[in-house]
Amino acid sequence: MRPLYHPSKEDISTEGILYALSDPIRAQIYSEISCSEEAPTCSNFLTLKNHKLPKSTLCQHFKILREAGLIRSERKGVELRNVSRCGDLKERFGDLIRAVLVAYGLKVGESVQNVPSEPKKKSVAEKSRPR
Repeated sequence: MRPLYHPSKEDISTEGILYALSDPIRAQIYSEISCSEEAPTCSNFLTLKNHKLPKSTLCQHFKILREAGLIRSERKGVELRNVSRCGDLKERFGDLIRAVLVAYGLKVGESVQNVPSEPKKKSVAEKSRPR
C-alpha cells in the first residue's frame, strides 16, 4: 500500500491552503474535522449538506486537503482517520484559516463558536411596504 503524503510544516504554502479551501465542500469537510472531538473517517462525509458525494470525489477532496497540509490522515485497518493540523497551521499562518472559514460562514475548532453574520438587509420593496 502506498504511503500517504503529508507535507512538513515548512512546506505548507499559503497558495496550497487557499486552493484547498477554495472549494465549499472541502471547506465544509475541513471545518467539521477541525471541530470534531474524534478523528472522523472519510465515510463520515459521504453526505454533506444533504448532498451525497461519490466515494471517488470524496477521496479527491481528502487528498487535496492532506497535500495542502490542512489535515493528517492515518490508516486504521481499511479506514482513514483524519485530524486537523491546527497547531502547525496556527503557528505558521496565524488566523488565515479561521478568516477563510468565517468568510464561508463555517466554524473552526474551539476558537469560533458562533460565526458572526451580518443582518439581512431589506430590499427597497420591503422598506416601503406598510406593516
